[in-house]
Amino acid sequence: MSEKKMTSSRRHHLKSLILAIAKDLMEAEVKQREEDRIHYMEEKCPPLSLPGSVQELQDLCKKLHQQIDVADEERYDMSVKVDKSDKEIQDLKIKVQDLIGKFKKPALKKVRMSADAMLQALLGSKHKVSMDLRANLKQVKKEVKEEDKDAVGDWRKNIEDKAGMGGRKKMFESEA
Repeated sequence: MSEKKMTSSRRHHLKSLILAIAKDLMEAEVKQREEDRIHYMEEKCPPLSLPGSVQELQDLCKKLHQQIDVADEERYDMSVKVDKSDKEIQDLKIKVQDLIGKFKKPALKKVRMSADAMLQALLGSKHKVSMDLRANLKQVKKEVKEEDKDAVGDWRKNIEDKAGMGGRKKMFESEA
């Protein structure tokens, strides 16, 4: 048996009810945040009353500086905790990836880099490396064969010696 399908009007009605409830919850959350903020500010920052004498002003300044120092210490401690938690989360993500065995390969960008720049990037700026490959090659001079020059000469010379069967024609004629 197939399950009964929900009509579009009923689905629309349920969706609008869920959205109305979510809107009310969000408004309540915003109000609660505002009240918490006001309460925190009243607790941490009482209204300022400026005294009349210089000594009282100096005492007030010292007190405010102490409060600023305490607030800075708390902020630093919180930031260190957040950084430590972030690092721990990253380590756990890496462990999960290792356990699963699936790794996302990052999309690599094509980089046009000369051989000199690549070697400098690999070896660092301390090493001066030149990728002039032709400088490392040996110089080879072509030798012109003297036999070839002679062969280019008169082609009619010794024609009978070379005629037919690689010069063997002469041998057969002399036997006959």
